[in-house]
Amino acid sequence: MYQFIAYLKFLLKASNQHGVHSPFVYHLVTKCFYDRSDHEAYADLASYRSELLNNADSIHITEFGSGSKVFKSDERHIKAIAKTSGTSLRNAKLLFRIVRYFQPQEVLELGTNLGIGTQAMALAHPQANITTIEGCPELLKVANRNFSDRKLSNIKSLQGSFKDKIQELPQSTWDLIFFDGHHSKDATLAYFDLLLPTAHNDSVFIFDDIYWSKGMTEAWDIIKKHPQVTVTVDTFNWGIAFFRKEQLKEHFKIRV
Repeated sequence: MYQFIAYLKFLLKASNQHGVHSPFVYHLVTKCFYDRSDHEAYADLASYRSELLNNADSIHITEFGSGSKVFKSDERHIKAIAKTSGTSLRNAKLLFRIVRYFQPQEVLELGTNLGIGTQAMALAHPQANITTIEGCPELLKVANRNFSDRKLSNIKSLQGSFKDKIQELPQSTWDLIFFDGHHSKDATLAYFDLLLPTAHNDSVFIFDDIYWSKGMTEAWDIIKKHPQVTVTVDTFNWGIAFFRKEQLKEHFKIRV
């Protein structure tokens, strides 16, 4: 019910490119969000997601995050995970376009899950160095098998808690970070604070499921108000934060 009401409120305030006066955001919306090209990689994204949706194998899930609103058991079918918590094809395509648009060299993903989003980023910019962290060993096995089968050599996957693995990483700055796991207010803010020192002027932070719960929306509101965050774009599914010092502080809600 919370998400439904939040979505209605979002629709009342959201706009398209015609409601955007920032050249930076206008270009992002028109050239990236609304890019209607049928990219060749879309077929690969659809193929892998279809494979997952038809995979009846079951795996044991180790929960590190907020847990599932759907599943009651830790034994879950891969096809059910893909359907309920895996990145949708629509979002995978959007993530592909964002990475293709910004061309980030150093990318971090918190929450590999089945690797749908990871694959999208790897295909969007094959020269990028993508580091993805997943807490559940069995989920990461499935994702790693896909990366290997499709010869996605620009992905480095790590298994463990986000906090522990982040602190072990040698990377001092990240061009793009996709926060796609542990959907709770406190955890989201903790990872944001932990990774904020790695942001530079052109970094992009993407937060998944900002309306997953009231707490997640509160976390997003706090992130928007942070003095280092200058521009944000709310697509309902995602909150995207920028740190461009040359931009006036503005917040946009965009229908994608």
